[in-house]
Amino acid sequence: MKHIIAICLSLLCLTASAANLAQQADSAYNREAYSDAIRLYTESINNEGVSSNILYNLGNAYYRDNQLGKAIICYERALTLDPSNNEAAINLNFVKTRIEDAPEDDSSFLSNVHKQIVSTFSPDAWAWIALALFIILLGTIAAYIFSGNVTVRKFGFFGAIVMVFVFIYIIAIAYQTAGAYRNHESAIVIVPTTNLSSAPRSSRSDKEKVVPIHEGTKIEILDSLSTPDDPNVGKWYDVKINNSSRGWLNASDVERI
Repeated sequence: MKHIIAICLSLLCLTASAANLAQQADSAYNREAYSDAIRLYTESINNEGVSSNILYNLGNAYYRDNQLGKAIICYERALTLDPSNNEAAINLNFVKTRIEDAPEDDSSFLSNVHKQIVSTFSPDAWAWIALALFIILLGTIAAYIFSGNVTVRKFGFFGAIVMVFVFIYIIAIAYQTAGAYRNHESAIVIVPTTNLSSAPRSSRSDKEKVVPIHEGTKIEILDSLSTPDDPNVGKWYDVKINNSSRGWLNASDVERI
């Protein structure tokens, strides 16, 4: 019994400590001590675990500290945990307007519609929606098999066909949102300026095309390559920006989301 009480007291102390860190971080942010707020929010995440809201708060602190790349990373991570975090989405879109020479979004119309649908609910909500649709699907199948009414049978037949496609799509969304935080194929530039190069090495001639990109730019990592022959850079990423530009970036200039 004494051991159980000791464990409970320890858990209560840890929870209170984490809550105290978050409160201290909020206090530091309110008094415009943004570096302290960043440190305290980070400690709270390390001690208590991550959440969409605390990542949103950390992103705000980074933005106020003029670290646009880090702020965008936090907002992106907040949205991967909870795509319905509207405040994080609004701030992310605002901070993106501050990116110098920001690449234009060349996503297709259907891709943008899909993103809007995904951002409507949290991963847990999509899972519950998928369960509800599965129950409805079973109901339409039962109506087709067991009903003696022709109209009801037709409704059950065509309804089941529609529900199968809708159910598969919702399952795909639930799977996508649930695994988004573990997907580290996207990254953000965290230095003021870096170069997108045609070769995985520091530029050696004018033939190697170099395109400058700026802090906050989002890239998709396709591959990586270590370069032991280049003493200044240990690793390069083969990256794509939107669906057009592709090249190599110094891995130390970006941080994975």
